[in-house]
Amino acid sequence: MASKNYLMEIWRFVKEQMGQFRILFFLLLYFAVSSGCVLITAPYEIAKGTIKTCAFAVKGAYELTAGTAKIVYEVGGYTFKVVRAPLDWPLTHDEIETVDGLPVKEAIRSGRVKNAPYTVKGKTYYPMSLKEAECYSETGTASWYGYETLRKKGGFMTANGEAFDPERFTAAHKYLPLPYHIKVTNLENSRSLIVRVNDRGPFISEQNPSSENRVVDLSMGAAKKLGFYEKGTVRVKVEAIQLQEG
Repeated sequence: MASKNYLMEIWRFVKEQMGQFRILFFLLLYFAVSSGCVLITAPYEIAKGTIKTCAFAVKGAYELTAGTAKIVYEVGGYTFKVVRAPLDWPLTHDEIETVDGLPVKEAIRSGRVKNAPYTVKGKTYYPMSLKEAECYSETGTASWYGYETLRKKGGFMTANGEAFDPERFTAAHKYLPLPYHIKVTNLENSRSLIVRVNDRGPFISEQNPSSENRVVDLSMGAAKKLGFYEKGTVRVKVEAIQLQEG
């Protein structure tokens, strides 16, 4: 049998090579020795920066596809209701000029929105691929939008063709694929929320030129849930949520 000191030396070597991190799991080391096979089960911590970790939610990767009128699903304990908007509804961000080289409504009708490049006031934005978005994480300023949509009869359409509901937990992002899910954490009060990204923005405005530097625009309902509705903006951490299929 392998000696205790021999086993400890191997374990010490592994720890020195791999370092320490916050995520605790069990490392299983199998190796053969002259008298048989020895199994070691030991606590192990991943070195910070050695791998990228993504947040995973409950199964339910759903998309609003052509011909679908409404979808209701749950992710991480939050219920999402997705409704297709009539094509004659105005966009929440009518400053979007083209998507994938097409008029916005034509791109939506053709299903060419997910991560297609789009233009706003002559500037072209290039969204991430699904692969690039997998481990997206960013800290910055969040704002909220949607109050103005409550004053109009009918409704508004998001950049991927969904009916915009300011009371539901949704968000606008300039670079994530549409639709997508993210976890947003208010860094001032530690409240967190999962939201569905179904719109583009925030973009630069004449009233506030710095608005384009914000990392995410949340719905009014999300802002209330996170506790910054009255304040208007807040420092947040945004993390990708990977949905498990099946």
